[in-house]
Amino acid sequence: QVQLVESGGGSVQSGGSLRLSCAANGYTDSSYSMAWFRQAPGKEREWVATIDSDGDSSYEDSVKGRFTISRDNAKNTLYLQMNSLKPEDTAMYYCAATSGKSGFLVPEDMDYWGKGTLVTISS
Repeated sequence: QVQLVESGGGSVQSGGSLRLSCAANGYTDSSYSMAWFRQAPGKEREWVATIDSDGDSSYEDSVKGRFTISRDNAKNTLYLQMNSLKPEDTAMYYCAATSGKSGFLVPEDMDYWGKGTLVTISS
């Protein structure tokens, strides 16, 4: 059973930066695609970015050029570098893993989930 544990969330002002991390514990397989999702209060969970086993990445349009997803397979850790943050980026951010899929993903595609880390951006 894979356990995903996010960290790095916090409160920053608009224009600031945060780096989220997601540690994968237990059995891990570098062939999994890893993704970040987010869920703002009163809204559905939405896809943010994916990185597949080859290191190819995909991004939701509103975060392109501001967010960077990366992974360190030796450390079993996923990252999300978030720059130029905006109030509309405020949400709970979730790390997730899936086997056999990549690119744009929906929550139903994912096999494993973390419990989330809260990001709050003030204007």
